[in-house]
Amino acid sequence: MNVEIWSDVVCPWCYVGKRRFETAMTQFEHREDVSVTWRSYQLDPSAPSSRAGDPVERLVAKYGMSRAAAEAAQARMTTTAAGEGLDFHLDRARPGNTFDAHRLLHHARSVGKQDALKERLMAAHFVEGAAVGEREVLVQLATEVGLSETAVHEVLESDSFAAEVRHDEQEGRDIGINGVPFFVIDRAYGLSGAQPPEVILSALRTAWAAAHPLQMVAAGGGDGEPCTDESCAI
Repeated sequence: MNVEIWSDVVCPWCYVGKRRFETAMTQFEHREDVSVTWRSYQLDPSAPSSRAGDPVERLVAKYGMSRAAAEAAQARMTTTAAGEGLDFHLDRARPGNTFDAHRLLHHARSVGKQDALKERLMAAHFVEGAAVGEREVLVQLATEVGLSETAVHEVLESDSFAAEVRHDEQEGRDIGINGVPFFVIDRAYGLSGAQPPEVILSALRTAWAAAHPLQMVAAGGGDGEPCTDESCAI
């Protein structure tokens, strides 16, 4: 089974959704047969590499809400994240352009470390307040999860994996994705948002059953009969 997840590393619901997906996977009977691919999605493709300043004021300016409403929204998000074991510190967040981060995630996938880098980038942004749009920060985080520093520099100093990021984004638009996280299972089932683990688990089981229908074996003779109500005579 193939699960593709469109998300951005500076999307709080994407981090919550990642944890909820992981919880669902611990309960999925066929988890060893699931491959997971993180697909690229940028919430703000026009963003600079990093933004300084008060995160609450950015919410006020972006959504036209009061400061009190923005603070309340951040508090609710922090509480929701805590429910999934995540220690958000949104007051430290330094959002910025994530194109390079997504390029590195494609590189990490090519060497089997995509999930590790995805987790490190999200933790750096939401917990530590690192500027994940800045290249020197990306080099540090990538090498922490075991990526070659030389290879990371080569990716960042070139246009490597830029086409793959743009392809993911275009494919997301073609599918109809206009918000993240968005889960696609076997290119047949879609799940939008950071759904509860039980909803994700149900989707996984539904997709598995559809791909592996029960095959009845024709009877080869004998007198065996199934028991049914009122007809299981001895």
